[in-house]
Amino acid sequence: MSKKNVGLIGYGYWGPNLHRNFAVNPGFRVAMIADTRPARLERARQLDANLQTTTSGEAITDHPEIDLVVIATPVASHYPLAKRAIQQGKHVLVEKPFCATTEEAEELVRLAKAQGVQVLVDYTYLFTGAVRMIQEIHQSGELGKISYYDSTRVNLGLFQPDVNVLWDLAPHDFAILDFLFGEEPILIDATGYCHVNPHLPDIVYITMHFASSMVAHFNLSWMSPVKVRRTLIGGDAKMLVWDDLNNDQKLKIYSSGITVQQEHKRSVIIPEYRIGDIFSPRVPNNEALAAMVEHCRQVIDGETAAEIGGDRGIRITRLLERTQIILDRNLETVAALRKGNTP
Repeated sequence: MSKKNVGLIGYGYWGPNLHRNFAVNPGFRVAMIADTRPARLERARQLDANLQTTTSGEAITDHPEIDLVVIATPVASHYPLAKRAIQQGKHVLVEKPFCATTEEAEELVRLAKAQGVQVLVDYTYLFTGAVRMIQEIHQSGELGKISYYDSTRVNLGLFQPDVNVLWDLAPHDFAILDFLFGEEPILIDATGYCHVNPHLPDIVYITMHFASSMVAHFNLSWMSPVKVRRTLIGGDAKMLVWDDLNNDQKLKIYSSGITVQQEHKRSVIIPEYRIGDIFSPRVPNNEALAAMVEHCRQVIDGETAAEIGGDRGIRITRLLERTQIILDRNLETVAALRKGNTP
């Protein structure tokens, strides 16, 4: 197996993690890193004295010996950098969010198919042991018909200068939802508030309705005094809780639910509550990012189909755009009401 040369653009918050995981994968060699800040490049060279560094992302996209361009830069630069790399015949892995618009995402996928290269999106959460196990549990039918998906993803900061909390945090949850259920919502509602930056909401609440009768709710915040990563999935047979910050019991499956008699057998609605056992399966303790990097290798080498390909990136970007439109409208309505104006 010949190693693929990797060029990493962006060495900020996520870049060093990508560097570390690509460096230890036997299918890749991190050949070059780009960042506009010399101090960041010096940090990268301390880990690998033979590493080439540059302040120009284009130096990587245009380098003839780079096979895979990994983009971990602000979202506004994702599309132009990825497009240039694809046009040079290189595979591309883009940090979430994939692109700023659905149109950009669709064009990158078209270009990649025309060039015969892979365009992938870093949806790392799809490779966690918990999400893989939830997928198996759901596909087995153990939970029954899914009625709700409720996610809380909150913390204090990090405030992003270029995106709001929706585009920063929701791609994780939207990708998980798409991976587990493969269904796009028929209706979206979203509201929020801007506490720090008047143009970038730092708290957002989203509700999605699906044709299958499932409802999904998302609580996203940079304003929470505590960090919470918790998801509840309710089925008519069993219910599941995923607490990603609980290293001992990440998943709990509850044999709980509500049973209501058929309408012709009752005069009033009197539900029967079913409280059963709680089971906490052992979740594999793998590093999700390492698994994502290995998946990239397998996809590029033609060993497997892409689970984080551009088509999924298009769907997630479309969801973000649809939600942003509703969010903007509701923020304007609330602002007008505060001023005593009719929206």
